[in-house]
Amino acid sequence: MMQMIRSSVGKFMTILIVGGFLIWMVYGIGMEVSGSGGGRPGELGSVNGQPISLEAYQTKVQQLQQQYQEQGGGRLTAEQQRQLEDRAWEDLVNQILLEQEMARRDIGVSDDEIRYAAMNVPAPQIAQQEIFQTNGQFDIAKYRQFLAGPQASDELLAQLEQYYREVIPQSKLQRQVSAGTFVSDAELWRMWQDQNEQATVEYVALDLNKLAPGTPTVGEAEIRRYYNENKDDFERPRTARLTVAYLPTAVTPADQAATLQRVQRLRAEIAGGADFAEVAKRESTDQGSAAQGGDLGTITRGQMVAPFDQAVFSLPVGQLSEPVQTQFGYHLIQVTERNDTLTAKARHILIPVGKSDEELARLDARADSLETLAQSQGIERAARAVGATLRQGVTVSDQLPYIPGVGPALEALQWSASEWASREGNEKPVSDVFDSEQAFYVVRVDNYLPKGEMTLAEATPQIREKLIVEKKRAQARRVGEQIVAAARGGQSLQQAAAARGLSVQTAGPFTRVAANPVFGQATAAVGAAFGTPLNGVSNVMETPSGLFIIRPTQRTAADRRAFETQKTELRSVAVMRLQQEQTQRWLDSVRRRADIEDNRDKVFNAAAS
Repeated sequence: MMQMIRSSVGKFMTILIVGGFLIWMVYGIGMEVSGSGGGRPGELGSVNGQPISLEAYQTKVQQLQQQYQEQGGGRLTAEQQRQLEDRAWEDLVNQILLEQEMARRDIGVSDDEIRYAAMNVPAPQIAQQEIFQTNGQFDIAKYRQFLAGPQASDELLAQLEQYYREVIPQSKLQRQVSAGTFVSDAELWRMWQDQNEQATVEYVALDLNKLAPGTPTVGEAEIRRYYNENKDDFERPRTARLTVAYLPTAVTPADQAATLQRVQRLRAEIAGGADFAEVAKRESTDQGSAAQGGDLGTITRGQMVAPFDQAVFSLPVGQLSEPVQTQFGYHLIQVTERNDTLTAKARHILIPVGKSDEELARLDARADSLETLAQSQGIERAARAVGATLRQGVTVSDQLPYIPGVGPALEALQWSASEWASREGNEKPVSDVFDSEQAFYVVRVDNYLPKGEMTLAEATPQIREKLIVEKKRAQARRVGEQIVAAARGGQSLQQAAAARGLSVQTAGPFTRVAANPVFGQATAAVGAAFGTPLNGVSNVMETPSGLFIIRPTQRTAADRRAFETQKTELRSVAVMRLQQEQTQRWLDSVRRRADIEDNRDKVFNAAAS
């Protein structure tokens, strides 16, 4: 067995079976979720009376941490760790709800179903392994030969059996929940059109400062009336006013340049004859694929982030890419096979952009000094002593838990709420050092307001600003309607816009559904680009980003022939997406009805005490 595990197949099978599956929407955790009994030590909470054990929770957190590292993640900040712990809890709750629902529906699995699935329906990750392929395609004969051979030990077969005992009932439940999901040819064609039809437009952005200069008067009576009519919108979130001292840890241009040079050296090494797979195993931080020589298996168009996706579906097969940058770092990519315009097989090497270990150690030491001095000599003196940036009068709330230069700061807000409630006299508490994605930082709480209904006085600045914008938009809209009338009456759009001090710009080509940097996604302006007759002039279109007049100048129709050749695969993808959405809605409704008790804070606070 150990010899098999050390082989490439053995490593994969061990990862697949022991490391946990993404089964439907729930990660298996390799152990029982429940403790030994309700209300006993070691339980963190319950779902409809069924306990969640501390051991299960800790195991789940460790698995998510490992997945984060395998996907090329760097060090986890305190905020990221909190988010990961919350996700672990949510996954465990979902798993119990699914188990309870399967029990209620009497969904099980027979030995015959397991035997059939094991022989005929291998896990997708297994089907992608090279050892089970012939000419790049999964070979069921090779897979069955492996199961019948000496490498398939009793222990391995038992693990496979456990896998199918979990997968098959959950698949049955999913089919029941999403039964009847169907996408007609007409719906599928509309989806294809949305994704592939393109429009190019001329547009006029109605500049509020030009068309509605100055600041309109907003009376107190208007503000009071708006407040009284919209009181539900004015609930004050938890809000802290802070003084912040921080040391940036964000990647600098020098860090990025050093990383790019390293990637270019690796590319030159491979171009000079080094084996791609060996370099990937040695250098890539994507641990999941690095162990397989960088192999990512089959990739579907749109599955990866945009720069990576574009490289995979534009590179000649076999050619080594130049460094490709994504939010994860720099990639060297090689496409090994591309069957059509929708799928490809590729491998990559990932090198994240980051600081050197030596520089991080120096930052850690400065952060320790910042904390010590801030608590003993004051935050202002500490910032000067260690060269930290100081910000005063920073407001952080549940609506905007963000500090400029620091990033997300919900952890600091939660700490402020606790410390402000327990402070003595007029004390202004000073924190230990916090660690965000962008900085090490300490805060001093200068004031704190708990969650509650905003008074008219508190809401007045927000209401005044909103009413000012509404009045300026109304004035700009009136001018825009004059431009539309002039353009439809014989003037060119350029002439009508120029008469009001505005210019005509061009955007596109773009589709209906892709993110649009000018008009936003799925807005009235995007609709006008496809709905207004070619070379006609739209009405004034209002979007969250502004007011626009649209003139479509070119449209490219979707390719019906290409649609017909890919219709079967497109339908499978569309049905799967709709099933996932329907399943998620069902699970959300189950959660709303469930009795979920979360005692993590109580348990961990008691343990800390």
